[in-house]
Amino acid sequence: MNIEASKWPERRVDTTVIVDESAAARRRKRNLILAAGAVVLLAIAAFLFMSSGSGTEKAAPPAKGAGRGGESLPPVTVIVPGRQQVSGVITATGSLAARRDMPVGVPGEGGQIVRVLVEPGQWVRAGQTLAVIDRSVQNQEAQQLAAQIDVFRADLAVAETELQRARALVSRGFVSQADVQRKTATRDAAAARVRVAQAQLGQARARIGRLDVRAPASGLVLDRNVEAGQVVSAGSGALFRIAQNGEMELLARMSQQDLSRLRPGVPATVTPVGSARSYQGAVWQVSPIIDPQSRQGEARISIPYDPALRPGGFASAEIVSGSIAAPLLPESAVHSDEQGTYVLIVGADDSVARRAVRVAEVTDRGVVVAEGLNGTERVVMSAGAFLTPGQKVRPQLAVVR
Repeated sequence: MNIEASKWPERRVDTTVIVDESAAARRRKRNLILAAGAVVLLAIAAFLFMSSGSGTEKAAPPAKGAGRGGESLPPVTVIVPGRQQVSGVITATGSLAARRDMPVGVPGEGGQIVRVLVEPGQWVRAGQTLAVIDRSVQNQEAQQLAAQIDVFRADLAVAETELQRARALVSRGFVSQADVQRKTATRDAAAARVRVAQAQLGQARARIGRLDVRAPASGLVLDRNVEAGQVVSAGSGALFRIAQNGEMELLARMSQQDLSRLRPGVPATVTPVGSARSYQGAVWQVSPIIDPQSRQGEARISIPYDPALRPGGFASAEIVSGSIAAPLLPESAVHSDEQGTYVLIVGADDSVARRAVRVAEVTDRGVVVAEGLNGTERVVMSAGAFLTPGQKVRPQLAVVR
């Protein structure tokens, strides 16, 4: 007997479900949109996969500047120098000096200096008195000789009178012909004594004139080595130094090779050390000999006078020695070692090669190459020490301005 069933009667519950039609429609629409997007993405992926070439991949091209095996080539700056007209310039140094340095000493027997009339830096003319030597003794000797001339002239006058009287009496027989001849000889001897005394007086006056120290030519007084009261003689050396016409020169020393390229008349520019000014001159003499010790010669460059040019000073010179057509390279492109001077060039296959060259000269514009290049090569401008012949590089042409 089912007590529970009898106690609790079964109850039924009716459940009612309310459905929202509009929300269901929105869900269906969203699902359709998502499905359509997925289909489009799949279609794009399939298209890309098919365009790649049936599942096989093409190898990517090597990057620019990569060598065989994919290694990177070093970039190198190169220059094609061509051929330029380059003025040959020889640089030299030397000492300034007077072109004609004239030492002036004692021309006569000397004596004590009475007066000095010039100072260094003054201009003098030819024959001008520079210093006066005491001449009191010489003047007395000259006066004595002048007095002797008067005595001899008086003797000559007496001898001439006696000769004329004897010639007048010889026709009358009072004077013999022998007496006339003796009186003639006496007259001639008196005349000779007069001439001797005159010559001695002239000599004395010449010696007096040589007691004045005079300038042998016009020019600039460079040095004075005498003072008033000093006793000088022929062995005293130079009392003054004069630069003839004030002309200066540079005694430029240079190598035998450079000296062989010079000729008289070649223009030059001279710059004294410590001065911002330059002076235009010209080579007027090329030394015919070479110093066997230094293997150098000397070129003499004439310069017009200027107060800033002082003999004994140091100066540099740039001498124009003609022009040549040759490649001109920067100094960084030219190298030297135990084998000689060389440059590195980049060939048609972009490999580095060594090329021996001969340098003509080094100027402010660069290095002039006389032999080894024709100007069409690609020359490595810098970093040559880090390259080896045969190495592959990536050349980059430099812009020359």
